[in-house]
Amino acid sequence: MTAGSSPTLEPNDTEGPTPVAVVGPTAGGKSDLALDLAERLGGEIVNLDAMQQYRGMDIGTAKLPVDERRGIPHHQIDVLDVTETATVARYQQAAADDVERLRAAGRTPVLVGGSMMYIQGLLDEWRFPATDPDVRARYEALLDEIGVAALHARLAEVDPAAASSILATDGRRIVRALEVVELTGRPFAASAPTIGEPRWRTRIIALDRDTAELDERIRLRTRLMFETGLVDEVRALCDNGLRDGLTASRAIGYAQVLAALRGEHDIETAEELTFIGTRRYVRRQRSWFRRDHRITWLDAARVDLLSAALHVAGR
Repeated sequence: MTAGSSPTLEPNDTEGPTPVAVVGPTAGGKSDLALDLAERLGGEIVNLDAMQQYRGMDIGTAKLPVDERRGIPHHQIDVLDVTETATVARYQQAAADDVERLRAAGRTPVLVGGSMMYIQGLLDEWRFPATDPDVRARYEALLDEIGVAALHARLAEVDPAAASSILATDGRRIVRALEVVELTGRPFAASAPTIGEPRWRTRIIALDRDTAELDERIRLRTRLMFETGLVDEVRALCDNGLRDGLTASRAIGYAQVLAALRGEHDIETAEELTFIGTRRYVRRQRSWFRRDHRITWLDAARVDLLSAALHVAGR
């Protein structure tokens, strides 16, 4: 596979259990439901969160500790060093291999996470445009020259839809979107597949909560991250090259703590900016998932959540 190209996704003929995907906004309670489903269905977890792929990025990604995973195997977690760049194309192939292997073994894949492009990359025939090193280098140099906010504004001029779906702090994805627009002459989203039957006939559940309740959960989770050692985690990861990681260093929470360690603001401000960034990301997740007609939405606060999810899963 050439650099920047996508793997070829062949139609799946393997018989086996139908996967269940649990998606939706951050802090909604996806992990608990996914574990419940895996226990009931004889399944294993396949991670759909881009940043949980990184070894050592535990507190800031709300990664479940091993002793809280109920003995259920988890896949696509702790598979990258912080200096490596996370790509949808790499994930797409690796996670698809996990799903195929689990189904062949009679195990139900329970896919869980909220990274929008990772979900669509896995469940749809999304073939990503090839990269051009010269074009990529030009936009990366421009990013260094004018900064991420100005480059995001540049993207908004040429592709408003892409700018609305990409965080203004995500320099790597902004560069990639501009590269795709230049190489293809089409909007970044034009490379995305038409939403149809998901691979493996996956049943997709999205969890959501009342906005005020979800905001409070985000606030509490952010506070706990900082109280339980996020700053120390970032310091330790700096020794492993976090500052040089194009993807890992821009993760929400990690980017804000890194800025504090550089003296750009204090830790209290880093916590508040992490909360604000997470809340903004949640709004984007909601907007993205609401466009997918295949999703069945469930209120995460309902008392019969597991029964409702099993019904959606056809079990």
